[in-house]
Amino acid sequence: MTADSAAPTAAPRNVVRTGGPKDDSAWLEHVLGWTLVVVVAMFVTQVGWL
Repeated sequence: MTADSAAPTAAPRNVVRTGGPKDDSAWLEHVLGWTLVVVVAMFVTQVGWL
């Protein structure tokens, strides 16, 4: 085995993305998460489970 064949190959630049969250969408995830918490809390209070 040569050094060239043992070295890891770099990923090509045109890698197909799967549509998952990107690294810069953390704030969006936080906003959507807290929105879901508020909506669930409103539903629980309207139904009378609290």
